[in-house]
Amino acid sequence: MTARQLLDLLVDPGSFRSWDEPVTVEHPDPGYRDALARARERTGLDEAVLTGRALLDGRPVALVACEFGFLGGSIGVATAERITRAVERATVERLPLLALPVSGGTRMQEGSAAFLCMVRVTAAVHAHRSAGLPYLTYLRNPTMGGVFASWGTLGHLVLAEPGARLGFLGPRVYEELRGEPLPPTVQRAETLAAHGRLDAIVPPERLRTFLGRALAILTARPARPAPDAPAPLAPPLSLPATGAPAAGAPVTGDPVAGDPVAGDPVAGDPVTSAPVADAWESVLLSRRPDRLSALELLHHTAELFLPLDGDSALVRGLALIGGRPVMVVAQQRQGPGLPQLPVTAADLRAVRRQAQIAEELGLPLLTVVDTTGAELSVAAELDGVALEIAHCLTTLVGLRTPVLAVLLGQGSGGGALALLPADRVIAAQHAWLAPLPPEGASAIVHRDGEHAPQLARAQGITATDLTATGLVDLVVPETADPADLRDRLAAAVATALTELAELPDAERLAARSARNRRLGGPTSGGAPS
Repeated sequence: MTARQLLDLLVDPGSFRSWDEPVTVEHPDPGYRDALARARERTGLDEAVLTGRALLDGRPVALVACEFGFLGGSIGVATAERITRAVERATVERLPLLALPVSGGTRMQEGSAAFLCMVRVTAAVHAHRSAGLPYLTYLRNPTMGGVFASWGTLGHLVLAEPGARLGFLGPRVYEELRGEPLPPTVQRAETLAAHGRLDAIVPPERLRTFLGRALAILTARPARPAPDAPAPLAPPLSLPATGAPAAGAPVTGDPVAGDPVAGDPVAGDPVTSAPVADAWESVLLSRRPDRLSALELLHHTAELFLPLDGDSALVRGLALIGGRPVMVVAQQRQGPGLPQLPVTAADLRAVRRQAQIAEELGLPLLTVVDTTGAELSVAAELDGVALEIAHCLTTLVGLRTPVLAVLLGQGSGGGALALLPADRVIAAQHAWLAPLPPEGASAIVHRDGEHAPQLARAQGITATDLTATGLVDLVVPETADPADLRDRLAAAVATALTELAELPDAERLAARSARNRRLGGPTSGGAPS
C-alpha cells in the first residue's frame, strides 16, 4: 500500500492539505542522482515522505507518511528535514501527530549525514511530546534500522501492521556480520507484541477506527459544570487520620459481615461505609472465579475504553471517564479454569511506561489491583522483578499527574504494592493486601499452610484494616450481586477522578506526600522536626 493509498484509507475525504515544500538539494554522485530521478518518476513524489494536515473523524491531525516505493522509504537529509519541519509545525499548531513509517532505514548513499539526522527528528519529536501533545506511530512492513531505532518507536502509542518486519539490522546485514541467518520470527510484529514492545497490532482496514477512538480519548476535554450544578453524589473522599478506626473495626456503624448494609443506597451511588469482613472469608471470596474482574469494571465505568494488546496479567488502555481522558493499568484475573498469571518484570516496566506517558500528556492514571503476586522463578529474578517493583514504587510516588488506585480483589505481595502509591485508594469490601498470600505467611511463621486463616486475621489485611494503616480512603460494600459492586465502584471512580482533577497540583502533591509519610499507621515516635 502506497503512502497516498494509506492516507486515503485513514483521513476524512478531501481533508488532506500538504505541507511539503519542493526538494532543492543536489547530490554530487551521478549514480545517486539517477536513482532519485527514477524514484521520482516511478512514484510521482519528490521524496520518500509525505507530510501534511487532515481530519480523522472530524479531528485535526498532523501526518507523516513514508513511501516505500521511493528508494525503500530510506531517510536522507532532505527526507529528515521534511519530517522535522512537519513535527515542528504540528507542535506550533498544537496538533496530535500520526507517523506512518515504512523504511529500510537511513539512506546509505548519504552516509553519516543521513544517519545523524535521526537525532534531528528525535529532538523534534521530543519537543512535541514535551508540549503534552499526542504522538502516535504505525509501523508498516518493513520498518528497520535507524527509523525503527528512533522516531518510529517513540509514540505514546506504538502500533504495527500484522506480519510487519520490524527491527534494527536487516536479515542480509545480520547474516553478513554474524555468519548465520537471523531466525525468521525474531523481527515480526507479533513477536515484538508478545514481548511487550508494541501497544497493538492493527490491520490497515481497522486503523481508522482504532485511531479515531484513540484521538477521541486523547483530545477530549471534560465539560465544566454549570455554576448551579448540583453537588456530587458522595462527599469528598478523605483519608482517615487521628480518628481512624483500629484494625478490625468498622468504618462506620457495625453491620455484620454478609448482612445488607443499613440504608443501602441506590446501586451506582458511591458508599462510604461497609460491614466488617472476616479476613479469611475475604481471601476466599476474592478468589472466586465469578468475581468482578478489572476488565468488567473498566468497560462499565468508561464511556469509551480502548484496551491495548497484551498477553499477560496486565491490562493497559486509554479510557474516557466522565468526559475525561484517563490512562489505565489494571491487573486482570484469568477466566474460570485458567491458571492465574503472575506479575512479571515486563508487566511492571509497562506500568512505568504508561505512568510516564500519563504524566507527559497530563492524564490522570487509574490503577486496578487484583493479583496473586509477582512471578517467582529463576527467570523472574534474573529479569529483575524486585528491581522493577522498586522502580514502579518510585515512579508512582513521584508522578505529578493525579493517581487513583482501586484495590479490587487479591493484593498479594510486591506485585500488588507496586500499583498502590496514589492520591486516593478505593477498595472493595472483600479486597485485601498482604506481604504474601496467607498460605505463604503461614509457611514462614508456622512451617505449614494450615494456619493461613489465623494469619489472615492477625495481619490486618482487610479493606477496613487498611483504612487504619492509611492506605484506603473508601471501602465499597459488596452484596451477593456482583453488579452492585460494579456499579458502586464505577460511580466512586468517576467521582474521585473529578475531585482529584479539581485540586490544585501543589495542594494535591503536598497531600500525597503527607499521606505517604503516614502509611502504615501511627508510630510511638514523632516525625523529625
